[in-house]
Amino acid sequence: MTGRFGGAPAPAGVKFSFWRSMADLGRLVLRSGAPFLRLRIAAALGLVIVGKFAGVWAPVVLGDAVSGLKGPLQSGVHSLPMAFVTGAVAYSALTLFSSWIPYVRDAIFTRVSQATMAKAAVETFQHALLLSLDFHQSKQMGALSRIIDRGSRSTDFLIRSVVFNIGPTAIELVMAMAVLEARLGWRFALTTFVTIVIYTVVTFRITDWRLGHRREWAEADSKVAGLSVDALINYETVKTFGSEDRVVADYSRAMDRYIDVSVRANTSLNMLNGAQSLILNLGQAAMTVMAGAAVAGGALRIGDITMAILLLRGLYQPLGMLGFNYREIRQAFIDMEQMVELRAVAPDIRDAEDAQDLPPASGKGAALAFDEVGFQHDARSVGLRDVSFAAAPGTTTALVGPSGSGKTTAVRLALRLLDPQAGRVLIDGLDMRQVKQAALRQAVALVPQDVALFNDTLYANIAFARPGAGPEEVRAAAEAAELGPFIDSLPNGMSTLVGERGLKLSGGERQRVGIARALLADPRLLILDEATSALDGPTEAAIQETLRRVKAGRTTLVIAHRLSTIVDADQILVLRRGRIVERGTHAELLDKRGEYAALWKRQTRET
Repeated sequence: MTGRFGGAPAPAGVKFSFWRSMADLGRLVLRSGAPFLRLRIAAALGLVIVGKFAGVWAPVVLGDAVSGLKGPLQSGVHSLPMAFVTGAVAYSALTLFSSWIPYVRDAIFTRVSQATMAKAAVETFQHALLLSLDFHQSKQMGALSRIIDRGSRSTDFLIRSVVFNIGPTAIELVMAMAVLEARLGWRFALTTFVTIVIYTVVTFRITDWRLGHRREWAEADSKVAGLSVDALINYETVKTFGSEDRVVADYSRAMDRYIDVSVRANTSLNMLNGAQSLILNLGQAAMTVMAGAAVAGGALRIGDITMAILLLRGLYQPLGMLGFNYREIRQAFIDMEQMVELRAVAPDIRDAEDAQDLPPASGKGAALAFDEVGFQHDARSVGLRDVSFAAAPGTTTALVGPSGSGKTTAVRLALRLLDPQAGRVLIDGLDMRQVKQAALRQAVALVPQDVALFNDTLYANIAFARPGAGPEEVRAAAEAAELGPFIDSLPNGMSTLVGERGLKLSGGERQRVGIARALLADPRLLILDEATSALDGPTEAAIQETLRRVKAGRTTLVIAHRLSTIVDADQILVLRRGRIVERGTHAELLDKRGEYAALWKRQTRET
């Protein structure tokens, strides 16, 4: 089943739960690492409660002040009573205090909410990097990036909405109804309660109906982002095949879909807002008429009308925010749900509980062995079957065979990007599944056929293998990869930016940077996946000579299509349909007159 990760299957059994998600959010806040975390939380919550109390009490103060005007007016006194002035000033002060509280609260709590958002983004990003090779080969990078971005930002909104709006709003409603019952009577409190219940039910029902529109919008947004990022990353391929119009047409269709779902979402939002306004205004009208009738009958004072109207308007503001927050919370939960699902995908490759470091390097290279290894890809009929071989320290083992024979699978197993489904892959006598991944990554380096570089400087791309290396070591690795003259010809030298994925460099230059990076890592096992395939003849010959020199003191595993590059290999393994069908040295395999000899003959045009 296709999931929300741009083609990756959604994890089975993941069901969204409000309380479980809020518990996860609470734990995320507690591990956010914000300074004075608990003090900030306590201060922010205390300020919110005090502010709500001030907002409820302010209309009561002004109502009493207005009622106090009746006596002086009836007696013919035209001067303004000091009690009214005091009440008016107190009302303004309480209102101002209530309006300032959110600003003070934000100043205190912003560090916590931002730290929580950053923590969610970092942890999800880290988890995504730990996921399997198959997962990343099937996902769309743009869609995955949006999931991380929207999911992390949703945590900030949920903290502010649930903690500082929904909860305090409920407290304010209780305070307001208590004041209404005490000062105006139970009928006013009941009318307010019924209005709120109707408003809440209608808001929740329509918002739940709108949830499908928001989900469609999120999927359409991810689709648009995925298409644009995918096309921009593969810019050269698009240009090479003249597919700009086709790619733009796909993007245009995705945007049309985005517009359609956006219109539906906005239309349903307008319906919700209209229904909310109707309910609140009907409730206010009913309360005003009731208060007027009570004053006319002598049951209430004139100032009670002012109090009722102001108290009700004060209630409507958070009540309006209740509807907004509920909508946005449900929408944020959709984004958070996708992040939760992503983090529920278990990494295929993980350290065992008893994983250990590799033994100290011998200085001769690693001992690599495949022991009856089997691996079957989900989407392919051929993987590896019963593959066994041993590469002694300091030797070179070459893998040859037609496309799809299992060479790349063998390399990924040697890198522990995959784990064998049968048998074992051993390095220095240890099953790789029992070795800490950090130790293994320091011991093995790969030079792929298509070297991918970061959009950074040449220096940063080479030093990526060993960030602690000094400038002299980085330069020495570049010289060893025959990059010295090229670097010297650049105006900015090692500070030259290589562009997105290194596209400012030629294929050969990218491969040489990849070789320099691998040499700087100083691995005990060096894996070369057609590492000189993009080089011209003289440069390839120079790098082959360099590789012969650097092979000293390390074990080398080579994938080769040009057999001339492996004639000096200590053993050559010929793979076909996932099995080793021939093995031996170059000379031994030629004497056998089998598949290797036939391939050699075709490449050298011998008769």
